[in-house]
Amino acid sequence: MISAGTGMTSARTRSRLVERLRSQGISHEQVLSIIGQVPRHEFIDEALSHKAYDDTSLPIGFGQTISQPYIVARMSELAAMVAERHVALEIGTGCGYQTIVLSKLFKTVHSIERIGGLVRNTRERLSRLGVHNARLRHADGSLGLPDLAPFNVILITAAAPIVPENLIDQLSDGGRLIFPVGTQEQELRMIERKGSDFLESRLEKVNFVPLLPGLG
Repeated sequence: MISAGTGMTSARTRSRLVERLRSQGISHEQVLSIIGQVPRHEFIDEALSHKAYDDTSLPIGFGQTISQPYIVARMSELAAMVAERHVALEIGTGCGYQTIVLSKLFKTVHSIERIGGLVRNTRERLSRLGVHNARLRHADGSLGLPDLAPFNVILITAAAPIVPENLIDQLSDGGRLIFPVGTQEQELRMIERKGSDFLESRLEKVNFVPLLPGLG
C-alpha cells in the first residue's frame, strides 16, 4: 500500500515537488503523476524524512545514495518514451525508489543490485508498498542479464568509467540504454537501437556513485 504521509511527507509536499520538477523541464505527465504518488520518505531513514522531497540525493547506507528526484524523473521520462514498454532492466536497485517508478511504467522490471543488504531491504520495502512486477536479483549488474534479453529499456543508476558496450546487445530494436558515464566528471547519455544502428546522445552533467563489479 502507498503511504499517504503527514506534514513534511504529505501529498501536498509531493505536489510541490511535482511542480518544481515541471519548472525544471520534466513534461511527461505520467512520470510526474507517479512521482507525485510515490512516498519517497519510505525509501530513506526516518531521521532524514524531512528532506525526502528536497531535490537532493540522500544516503541510504552501504555507501550508496538515493538519487535526487530530478534525475529519477529525467531518466524515467527518457525510459517512458520508448515505443514498447514491456520489460525494463535496472542496474543498481539501491533503495528501490527508481525501481518503483519504473514498475509503474513497464509491465515487468528486472533490477540488479550487487549489495546483498540493499537487496534484502528493498525486496521487503517493495513488497510492503504493493509492488509485484519488479524482480530483484543479487548479482553483478555490469554484466546485465543476457539470459532475459532483449529489454525495451536498460537504465543504469551508477556511473561506469566508459560506455558499457556489453549491454548494448541486450537492447531490443527501438530500445534505449540510459546511463551516466565518467569518473571525475560524469555525463548522462542515451543510446537508442534502430535495427543494426545505435545512436548516442549526450544529455547533461550528473553525479552518481561509481558502477562497481562483483558482489558486495
